[in-house]
Amino acid sequence: MKFDVFCEIQRAFPWGGKDEASLFREVLAQAKAAEAAGFEIWWQVEHHGAPEFSYSSAPEVVLTAIAMTTERLRVGHAGVLAPFRINTPLRVAERGATLDVLSGGRFELGLAKSGGKEWETFGVNPDTARDQVRDAMHMIPRMWTEPEFAWTSADYEVPPRNVLPKPLQKPHPRLWQTCGSPDSFYMAGEMGVGALGTTLLSPVAFLGQMLREHDRGLADCKAPAGKLVNAQKGVFTFVHLAESRAQAIANGAAWSALWYVNAAPVVFKVPRRIWYDMIKKGLHPHSARDTAALAGLDPHEVEIQPDDPEVVKILKRMAQGADISFQEAHEALEPLDSVVIGDPGHCAEKLRAYQAIGADRMMCLMQFGSIPHEAVVRSIDLTGDHLVPAFAPERFEAGTSEAGRSDDLAVTAI
Repeated sequence: MKFDVFCEIQRAFPWGGKDEASLFREVLAQAKAAEAAGFEIWWQVEHHGAPEFSYSSAPEVVLTAIAMTTERLRVGHAGVLAPFRINTPLRVAERGATLDVLSGGRFELGLAKSGGKEWETFGVNPDTARDQVRDAMHMIPRMWTEPEFAWTSADYEVPPRNVLPKPLQKPHPRLWQTCGSPDSFYMAGEMGVGALGTTLLSPVAFLGQMLREHDRGLADCKAPAGKLVNAQKGVFTFVHLAESRAQAIANGAAWSALWYVNAAPVVFKVPRRIWYDMIKKGLHPHSARDTAALAGLDPHEVEIQPDDPEVVKILKRMAQGADISFQEAHEALEPLDSVVIGDPGHCAEKLRAYQAIGADRMMCLMQFGSIPHEAVVRSIDLTGDHLVPAFAPERFEAGTSEAGRSDDLAVTAI
């Protein structure tokens, strides 16, 4: 199982957007630390108009800056918001290939459907968004590999053009899809692209069910989107390592994770009642976000119910404005198998559950909420010292587990 970093470019409110330049400087410093620590890919998310959640509105620019200041670290966009009103496939292909050339062939491309405020911002039609992701996934590798490309459909048209530049990697960079529901995991597999899944407090076993949907899609893959079949599975979760449990608590990592989970429904416009109900049921809350806005519910509903599990109660209390201590937050999240926060030994034990469900890559969210920059860098360093070598593929015999596969085994040329 390999280790990547997933980055939102984030600081918890009431920061208020002060001194944005320092936030970007910290991201570049963290990327350098990740390369030195042995992480393989730096994944940058894309969000727009979401100051309460993410300053990563121009991820390809940030990834270029990271590529120019590193030598080995791969740079991944996870994912490009693929509805055509946000990013047209031709522009995605051009920017991605340029980044691949400038990085010396280190680019990874993931596509995402997005939702919520971003659909509103760009006027995306929810009824066509999923089909446009599928079409973009088929168009972009053709633009990268064909001397002349043309496309005609009801919502997108490109006359015959040679799309330039061509990527340095041959036949083209690896393709991925961000996934939050059984349908999207299956869709990624059916297209022959890697799956990038998230937890957001849902149990590891539930995520394992989603990864099996990706396997089912791969088994049904008859016409891959690109010239490579990428069978890999990346998993995003909260990761924070410190020298001790007490130090992890003092760094505010668990509090920051709770803050993150409460900020997300604002961005994706999911009424909090549905968001919390999904967490209560052990499901991924993103899987309801496309239809939640139609439910006619109060988006700020946070009434605590007697049968709420402790983690939902504390989320609701935080949303109500209660002062949640770092200690209380840590004790609420520590029992959850999906949250990786603590000393190196504790975190290694948590990560074995991800290895057991067949995760090939851990996409570690390191900078989130209010964790100080110095603590983020220390977490990256500790992960490199203790976890990257402990879970290295060469430590496992070939074929003993899904997590033991190398990239060469998980990516097959057509």
